[in-house]
Amino acid sequence: MKRIQKNKFKICFVSSSGGHYEQLRQLKPLAKKYDAFWVTEHTDFACGADYYLDTVGSNDRLVLIKMAIIGWKAILIWLKEKPDMVVTTGALIAIPFLFFGKITGKKTVYIETFARVEDCSKAGRFAYKIADLFIYQWKSLAKLYPKGVYGGSIY
Repeated sequence: MKRIQKNKFKICFVSSSGGHYEQLRQLKPLAKKYDAFWVTEHTDFACGADYYLDTVGSNDRLVLIKMAIIGWKAILIWLKEKPDMVVTTGALIAIPFLFFGKITGKKTVYIETFARVEDCSKAGRFAYKIADLFIYQWKSLAKLYPKGVYGGSIY
């Protein structure tokens, strides 16, 4: 049986758990074409990620401490995996990976969550400033993300 060799280009798929991760998993066919790894938050159910990091929300009173810990763990993952690209649907867990991608000259893609129809997410506002490609899923967001690209639904 002949094994199909994947492209050596490596993609980091990273997002928070739940809906963000479910949206990101819609890109699984892309992950099959390339070398890829998945990063998400710890949950009570198995979701097929390669790495699990602590859950953090912007309203969490320990957000800065948790982000520092996630940042450190993200560095370790980054150094081990050496991705060529970061693709994310948010939220805060993705910020360190976008930052490392930017400072190391790798491509970064942020897909604004499908749940945002009329307003920006906090992670989206940050990512819009640094992502190489910013994609939104609702035409109504064009006015908020004028340099972004309407990509339609990934569902």
